[in-house]
Amino acid sequence: MEPGRADASLTRPQRRLLRRIYNGRTVPIVVDGKPFLTFREASRYLLTLSPEAREAAYLEMRGQAK
Repeated sequence: MEPGRADASLTRPQRRLLRRIYNGRTVPIVVDGKPFLTFREASRYLLTLSPEAREAAYLEMRGQAK
């Protein structure tokens, strides 16, 4: 993986877990006051954040999915 690309995209394990979390979801996951019902919505939002904020939001999504 290129050094510059690491900050610009989600890791493969993150993408895989998000796809599993959002597959067939009928109740949205709310992060930072914004509801996310699909993988695409969630990943687009995460990519707009700084790496530190992205990790925090990802962990919050993962925690709410359980």
